[in-house]
Amino acid sequence: MKTPHKKVAAGQATRETVNRHTGSANMRKKKTSQKKQRGRPSSQPRRNIVGCRISHGWKEGDEPITQWKGTVLDQVPINPSLYLVKYDGIDCVYGLELHRDERILKLKILPDKVPFSRVRDVRLANTIIGKAVEHIFEGEHGSKDEWRGMVLAQAPIMKAWFYITYEKDPVLYMYQLLDDYKEGDLRIMPESSESPPAEREPEGVIDGLIGKHVEYTKEDGSKRTGKVIHQVKAKPSVYFIKFDDDFHIYVYDLVKKS
Repeated sequence: MKTPHKKVAAGQATRETVNRHTGSANMRKKKTSQKKQRGRPSSQPRRNIVGCRISHGWKEGDEPITQWKGTVLDQVPINPSLYLVKYDGIDCVYGLELHRDERILKLKILPDKVPFSRVRDVRLANTIIGKAVEHIFEGEHGSKDEWRGMVLAQAPIMKAWFYITYEKDPVLYMYQLLDDYKEGDLRIMPESSESPPAEREPEGVIDGLIGKHVEYTKEDGSKRTGKVIHQVKAKPSVYFIKFDDDFHIYVYDLVKKS
């Protein structure tokens, strides 16, 4: 069993609204501040870095520079400057404009190759994708914490990993869930007899949400804006949202049925 989202093991503070978070203090403390953009984009085409290992520094305000290494998982089609990155030792997926965000210092493409991984049990992988699950983590003092969530998809590049999100922390995480399933730490929830399985919505209608701007009102009345960047194939009513003031990827059902 794992410590929940590295929270206890890393001794890290909780995130603002959902009280769960992973990552460096420097990369999360001032995420509400506006992102600075570099002035002039380069006229030369950049190398495709999807699938590459990267490293860079991170400088937030007066905080000391921290060093990060990770794997670039994807480039967002509706915003090609935005990349999805899985950093080493961090369970959630970050969305960052790697070439434009001035908090990122000395971005390097590493010669390291991403370790080849493949799913050993394709049938089980297909079984868990799109399912509501209960994921067991090790809490403080060896207690077991059960987190309800949904398996969204097999992760790109790192094929033995899966995207997942949780009811009480609706951001994008990734874990090697087949190992967790076989160890008894992941359980598929029975489908409710009260409601039939969700039907696949007509994609032509739902796809119209991708690229749309959204606004979210927080409990204190302040607003945050963002953009819908991806539709989950296994659950077409579920989308990824990237807010302007945050580098996490949020996961919401935008077409809830009454």
